[in-house]
Amino acid sequence: MTEIKDESKQPLSRKPARIFWATIGCISVAIGGIGIVVPGLPTTVFMIIGASCFARSVPRFEQWILDLPTIGPMVKDYRSGLGMPRRAKRLAISVIILTSGLSAGLLINSLAVRLVVVGVGLAGVLYILKRVPTREKVLESSKEETVELQ
Repeated sequence: MTEIKDESKQPLSRKPARIFWATIGCISVAIGGIGIVVPGLPTTVFMIIGASCFARSVPRFEQWILDLPTIGPMVKDYRSGLGMPRRAKRLAISVIILTSGLSAGLLINSLAVRLVVVGVGLAGVLYILKRVPTREKVLESSKEETVELQ
C-alpha cells in the first residue's frame, strides 16, 4: 500500500521561504477559484497545490482549504493516496480532450502551436491515466489486503 504523506506535519519553512510558499499558495487558490466558473480550468488540482504550499507557510490557510465542503474531501483523499474517483478521472480526461481539440482545431492557426497544445493535452491525459490512482481501485485493493491479513 502507498505511504501516506502528511504535509501538515512538516516543519514550517524559514521566513523568505514561507513568503514564497504563501505567494504560490495564494496564486494557486486564485487560479482554482477561477476554475470554478471557467470550464476546462481545473479547480481541485490548484487547491491541492495551494494546500501543499500553505502547509509550509500558513497552516491556517491550509486548514481553510481542507475545511471547504466540496474541495476539502478531495484534497484529503489525494493526500492520503486515494487519488481521484473514477467519474472525476473520466470528466478530467474528457475536458482535456475537448478543450485541447477545440483549441488546436478551431482557435490556433500556427501548426507548431497546435502541436504543442495537442502534446500538452496528451501529456495531461497520460498523467491522469498512468500516475493518478483511481479511488475505487485503491479502496478495493485495501479491502483485499485487510481480508488477507485476517
